[in-house]
Amino acid sequence: MQRYFIELTKQEMNEAHEFQITGEDVHHIANVMRMNAGDRIICCSKDGHEALCKLQAVSKEHISCLVSEWTGEDRELPVKVLIASGLPKGDKLEWIIQKGTELGASMFIPFQGARSVVKLDDKKAKKKRERWTKIAKEAAEQSYRNEIPEVKTVHTFRQLLEMAENVDKCVVAYEESSKQGESSAFAAVVQSLPYGSSLLIVFGPEGGLTESEAQQLSEKGAVLCGLGPRILRTETAPMYALSAVSYHTELLRGDQ
Repeated sequence: MQRYFIELTKQEMNEAHEFQITGEDVHHIANVMRMNAGDRIICCSKDGHEALCKLQAVSKEHISCLVSEWTGEDRELPVKVLIASGLPKGDKLEWIIQKGTELGASMFIPFQGARSVVKLDDKKAKKKRERWTKIAKEAAEQSYRNEIPEVKTVHTFRQLLEMAENVDKCVVAYEESSKQGESSAFAAVVQSLPYGSSLLIVFGPEGGLTESEAQQLSEKGAVLCGLGPRILRTETAPMYALSAVSYHTELLRGDQ
């Protein structure tokens, strides 16, 4: 069943006799899926609730819906994982956002690392962010997420440091920690996270984080850690980390 994200809260959807679907989803429902009044879709409110809905009216300009029932399904990770990526080359960040969304990330924060080869001016950064946001939305629909991850504007490293102070936990995937054989810090942090807490995970660009960047993050309370004995690419490391978070907070705890 097709899934769409609605810019209304659950309460607003309940209070409305009918609610409207807007934006590109109108074209998708009317012209791509060729749906008609009476067809059913899944709608997710902007506060993360999922409802089975019935189309009331369908035209090329106008779609209206009515909630049939709330499913109660929640497919979000038990903790909010924020992925900070030093700007990589090419389309690697698009891949990180698409696959990271499928794996449950709640936010993506691209930042200008000291070793980032890519430099984006304001105009290019705005256009890139629009594309990244669209990729996150489509991936959230495909993977049956309750929420669309937020894609932040490109941050400076100073802004990233400020963000590190405003989460429950922050860890840094640091290549030197892996080389030194560190293998327990990341697991210890993940296992300590209570339900609903926030975890910021920082990844460097292709050349990794500099010693100075790692030190500055550490001074803000971040934990420097390795992600196993192998050195992972900048686009692979976030997938490893998100999979590990899912394993520890969903699969293991689900059996307890």
